[in-house]
Formats: sequence, structure tokens, C-alpha cells
Amino acid sequence: MATMAMPGMGNQGALQLGGDRETGQDVRTQNVTAIMAIANIVKSSLGPVGLDKMLVDDIGDVTITNDGATILKLLEVQHPAAKILVELAELQDQEVGDGTTSVVILAAELLKRANELVKNKIHPTSVISGYRLAMREACKYVEEHLAIPVATLGKDTIRNAAMTSMSSKIIGADAPFFADLVCRACEMVKVTDIMGIKTVYPIKSISILKAHGKSCRESTIVDGYALNVGKAGQGMPAVVKNAKIACLDINLQKAKMQMGVQVLVNDPRELERIRAEELDVTKRRIEMIIQAGANVIFTTKGIDDMALKYFVEAKAIACRRVPMDDMKRIAKATGAQIVVTLADLDGNESFDAACLGTAEGVSEDRVCDDEMIMIRGCSSSRAVTMLLRGANDYMLDEMDRSIHDALCIVKRSLESGQVVPGGGAVESSLSIYLETLATTLGSREQLAIAEFAESLLVIPKILSVNAAKDATELVAKLRAYHHTSQVKPDKKHLAHYGLDLVEGVVRNNVEAGVLEPAMAKVKVLQFATEAAITILRIDDLIRLEAKEEQ
Repeated sequence: MATMAMPGMGNQGALQLGGDRETGQDVRTQNVTAIMAIANIVKSSLGPVGLDKMLVDDIGDVTITNDGATILKLLEVQHPAAKILVELAELQDQEVGDGTTSVVILAAELLKRANELVKNKIHPTSVISGYRLAMREACKYVEEHLAIPVATLGKDTIRNAAMTSMSSKIIGADAPFFADLVCRACEMVKVTDIMGIKTVYPIKSISILKAHGKSCRESTIVDGYALNVGKAGQGMPAVVKNAKIACLDINLQKAKMQMGVQVLVNDPRELERIRAEELDVTKRRIEMIIQAGANVIFTTKGIDDMALKYFVEAKAIACRRVPMDDMKRIAKATGAQIVVTLADLDGNESFDAACLGTAEGVSEDRVCDDEMIMIRGCSSSRAVTMLLRGANDYMLDEMDRSIHDALCIVKRSLESGQVVPGGGAVESSLSIYLETLATTLGSREQLAIAEFAESLLVIPKILSVNAAKDATELVAKLRAYHHTSQVKPDKKHLAHYGLDLVEGVVRNNVEAGVLEPAMAKVKVLQFATEAAITILRIDDLIRLEAKEEQ
């Protein structure tokens, strides 16, 4: 049997539990190499002049995107440490909706520099505590000195934040048009609490539908919730007024015996009666739902052609195979309850009319070559649909991702009420501040904080490189502006200066309208630091070999 390697026999030793072991610096270097490989993939897609990636999966499906989270999700990453980075991008996407590329690049840079410090005989624990301190100070500085209240900047602030988010995307050329659409959609779903104090923007109430044809500038907002399914039968009405909506997660096909149930039949006539009863079970269920008052029925499962007859006779609209995500949104908007089973406590089947939702009208509309079901005048909450038009699937998918990012940014800006200048302004300002802070500390953390400050500059550097500008000169100029803003009280406005990547100059980005939610920057700093610390803590890697089957 293999035993643990003795000291002095090298880092790799066979374990008794059957596997390889790597320790110390080898593991860190390996992790850093894997993470830099991931960061290098998304690096060139950062910024308003970033480039797109084309990803082809194993069955030949093509995705063209420059959204960091989408790129990393589609890469089948094998390395365990690199997977942490993929999860990090997904987390940023869920929490903020934008900044996924930045968070990955920053985490990789922090880890690379931490690894250099550890090679120079500084203990990982000192580096970790230094990074944590730097992150806390950076977040505090953003909130106290760099964040600008939205109320002080005027009504175009939110629109500018949306345009900044879209500038790096495929719809960047039409950013003003789409920014107006996004802001209008967010205003339409705005909900204020009873006290009138807190306002929330539930962007999940905004459905995004994609249809081929026309130009992207002919995308529109439709008031109501649109479903990308048609009615199940041709004889059904095209419009239903005062709709009572039933949301079902039940199969309305011919009832079949459960698996494992055996029925022994002696008389062949009994077999016909069993078959007739199977049809009657579905018929009774449908009649029960219609008698409760439902005139629009959505189900996530199938409806038999035989069963459609009853809906047509009742002049009701029925739709089958409705996606569950859409079903949940319809239930929320109309006040319906999703019914999973018709069984009641007495062991019989019944349908409660209280489960029905209401809307002013449901109709089937035709867009391009497809039918869609439109629910207007929902009773519980406003529902809005953005109908995107475009040349092909790839473009529509990328437009969908871009609009989603912009919606998230508008939501965060409106709810948090604070924005910061974009174009590398925050990173440069924090870099100068943390460098100054590091020199005031007399502990080991000083080196880690100085490296953290240096790491932040990776964002403006990559922005400049992607724009084919001289990164060294631009970043040096930017740092000079921010140093002056922090040293001279009368030059505080210079903290708003960032990069203009089209002209290749430094300009006031608040006046130019390049803005991002302050929350997005704070989350990028927090998540990137946490991810770098998580990977830096690893100093031992044990790979267990797969057991050979006998």
C-alpha cells in the first residue's frame, strides 16, 4: 500500500487513500496560472470598445457575447480554483447585474500580486488581513467621498447610467434609444409601499420577447404581459374580456394508470369502459375548472386534442407548455395561485375559484411569424413587455443580455440613490488613497495594501489597451489628477475625472454622463477580494483517483 511521502521526498507523495498531493507554493502557482488564463479570456471584452467572443458548444450552438458572466458560464472550466471565479461572476450578475468582467479581472490581479508577496516570504495570513483592511477602507471611501446622490445630478442621471452600461454592448450605437426604453419600462413597474416611503422596481415584472425582422430601433414597449406561446386550438376566441385566469401545473391529457398499477380484466367490454373512464376523468377536471369561472387557462404541461374541444365549446383560451418562469410572473401579476393538484382534503377533486387571477383582457396578437398571448390590465401589479426586434438570433440574444444588464443598473441606481463616475475614475482614486494609507501603517499589512492599491489600476489600464490607446500615459495622467484632488481641498472636483476612450483623453465623466451605481463598485471590490482570499488560503491540493470498477 502507498504511504505518505517522507519529508524531503518532494511535494508530491502518494497518499494511503489513493491520490496525489501537492502542497505549498506549487498549489498557489497552479491556481494563479489557472485564474489568469480565465481572466485573459474576458480581458479584451472590457469597456466601451471591448471586443466580442464567439463560443461554440459541443453540439454546434453558437453564442456571440461580451458579457463576462455568459462567457464564463459557457466555458466548461475544469480547474477547481478557476471554478470559484466562474461562480464569482454569476454572483455579481445576480447581485448587481453588471460589472461581471471587472470583478473577474480584479480578482485575478489581486491573486497574482498576493502570490508574489507570498513568494517573497510574507505569510498568506498577513496578506489576507491586509487585503481585508484595504477592502473595508476602499468601500468606506467610495461611500463617503466618491458617491454622488442621484437627486443632485438631475433627471438624466439614470438614463446616463443605463447608457454607460450599454456602451460596451452590441446596442452601444443606439444606447440613447434603448436607455429611454429601459427607463420607461422601470418607471412603469415602479411600486411604492403603503407608507409611501420605500420605492422598489421589480424588474422581473418586465418580460423580454424577441422577434426576428425589422431594425433594432423598432423595438417597443407593450403595456401588459406577453407570452411567447399561441392558443392551443384554432376554434378558441382571439380576445377574452374580463379574463379569469387559471394557472395550472397539471397535465390535461388523457388520464393514464400510474406506473406499477395492474388491472386484470375478464370481460373485453370492461376494457372499453376503462378507456372511456380515462377520458371522462380529464373531462370532469376541465368542466370543474370552467365551472369555477375560468375563461383563460394556462398550463405548464400538455392538453389533449380531445380535451381542447371542451375549451372551444366554453369559448375559453387555453395555452399549453407555458414555461414555469412565465407562469410564476403571470400568477404574481394577476393575483392567481398556481394549482399543482386538484385533490382536496376529502380525497375528492375540486377547483377553488379563489385560485383564479383577473385581468382586463387576454388576446392573441401576431408579431413577425409568431403568435403571442397578451395579458392586459393585470389586477395585482403592473406588467410590461419589451419587444425586441433584430436581424438574427445571435443579435437578439445579445440584445436581451444587454437590456437585462441595463435594467439591473437602473434598478440599483434608483433604489440606492447613489452613482459614481465611470471610466476608471473610482479605481484610480482608490489606488491613490490606499497607497497613502499604506505608508501610514507600520505593520506587515502595509505591503498587502500597497499591492491592493496597485491591483486596482488594472481596470483603467485594460480599458486603455482595449481602446488602442497609450495605457501608460493615460493612467499616469489620471493618477496625477486624482492625487491633486485628494491633496488640494479646492481641487476636489478632479475626483470626477476618468478616461474618455474614444478621444484618448482624461475628462470629467460626471459632466460627460459616464456614471455607474455606487453599489456596483462596492460589490465588485467586496466580491473580488473575497474570491482572491478564498483561493489564497489554499495551500494543499489532494486529488483522489477514481476507483477502478471490478
